[in-house]
Amino acid sequence: MSESTEPTTEKIYYDPISIAQRTKQKLHVVAEYDKAAMLAHIIKSSEEVHAVVITKTKRLADTLSTYLNKHGINATSVHGNKRTHENEAAAKAFDDGELSVLITTDMILQTLGLANITHLISHDLPTQPEHYLNRVASLNERGEAIVLLGEEQEVALLDIERVMRHEIPEEPVEGFTPTPEAEINTTPQPTEDKKKKPRHRKQKRKTTNKQTEQESEQPASDTEDK
Repeated sequence: MSESTEPTTEKIYYDPISIAQRTKQKLHVVAEYDKAAMLAHIIKSSEEVHAVVITKTKRLADTLSTYLNKHGINATSVHGNKRTHENEAAAKAFDDGELSVLITTDMILQTLGLANITHLISHDLPTQPEHYLNRVASLNERGEAIVLLGEEQEVALLDIERVMRHEIPEEPVEGFTPTPEAEINTTPQPTEDKKKKPRHRKQKRKTTNKQTEQESEQPASDTEDK
């Protein structure tokens, strides 16, 4: 009996890249000073919200939690500066539906084992693409991954799309009104970044399979979530 020489068509269903390609994703271009307001708008505009928000620092997670609660959204922050029992209680409240929004960092997200997430919102993109893939994988292909893209994060986005071999589509946020330029310096916003106006995404190279040879060229590691 001759051996078959046909290539296999089997898919690696649990490979992080494959999972990311099958998960619904979108991004919204937004100025850093408007990210919190846009986040609140997205949450309030959604019919069902069971959202996890990922920030780059623990301090920003706390600040966003305070901001959202002031705007009538039941949210709490979970990170390494809090006691283990506090984080576990918050995760249980989230899984039980008693908490609408959980704000955390990449390192803590992987330890929580959260279920039934409807929205995974990247307030900030990681500098290591595999961290983003881990975020998306936590949705179990049931929810939606949303990126709030600031001006200074375009390089991180390109690296993620290259590794993922998938371009995240850009969409406007219906009903959201950006802060008028005249109010930028007078309206307090929960952000640690410089106040810059948003711009459209730069023209990008195509994310093809041929580019996988470059995947070993990874960006520098994050240091602020530790």
